Amino acid sequence: MYGAILGDMVGAPYEFDMGNKSKDFEMWNRRVRFTDDSVMTIAVADAVITAGVDSGEKEIKDALVKKMQGWGRRYPDAGYGGRFVFWLGSREPEPYGSYGNGSAMRVSSVGWLYDTIEKTREVARWTAEVTHNHPEGIKGAEATASVIFMARTGASKEEIKDYVIREFGYDLSRSCDEIRPGYHHDESCQRTVPEAITAFLEGENFEDVIRTAVSLGGDCDTLTCIAGGMAEAFYGIPEDMKKETCARLDADMLKVLGEFERVRK
Repeated sequence: MYGAILGDMVGAPYEFDMGNKSKDFEMWNRRVRFTDDSVMTIAVADAVITAGVDSGEKEIKDALVKKMQGWGRRYPDAGYGGRFVFWLGSREPEPYGSYGNGSAMRVSSVGWLYDTIEKTREVARWTAEVTHNHPEGIKGAEATASVIFMARTGASKEEIKDYVIREFGYDLSRSCDEIRPGYHHDESCQRTVPEAITAFLEGENFEDVIRTAVSLGGDCDTLTCIAGGMAEAFYGIPEDMKKETCARLDADMLKVLGEFERVRK
């Protein structure tokens, strides 16, 4: 989960194709900050932990709505999409058929909280369905959580790649060098999650995954958030980078992260 938040922060300055599509950039600068990706990552973790990881669908979905709206209102200027802003302010929020990449960027905690990939996928689906109930939105969340679960439980990158292709049908045949030149800002799951997975698969260590993801461009904070969550699960996160990340978070966020550390598998 720290890796996802770090990815959001480090990618934020280069969102909307603002980078030069290079892995050579200053990682920590004054523009590095959390966005809506981190806020909702925290909100989902807070919801699942508060409801109880063994709770059923209704209990977790009710907690998701409450916590996502609560955190969104606490940080109203974090950069949410227009339809999600409406959802955050609704008294009777309903899913709105989105296939946006928001369902994938906020799900990283689920990949750490369950003992089986089947349960991981089920809860990931619930976290998507409260807003992003389009099949592609659900698929993006399930795929992201599945990669994190497999990465933290000892699967090889080849095993992870094979599973993603078989279960989700994503095209992972292109290299990052092939993706990079023509890749531009796209907020859909289907044009963000496969690219984030590819960056994770190609990266040689945690930092290299982050730099590779940023170098692709596009919806850079979200893509790197997704890839960073996977990278942490596979490689761990360097302590100095974890400290840099925590230094940019508020006390209420750090409290949730502390609770997540306590209960994660």
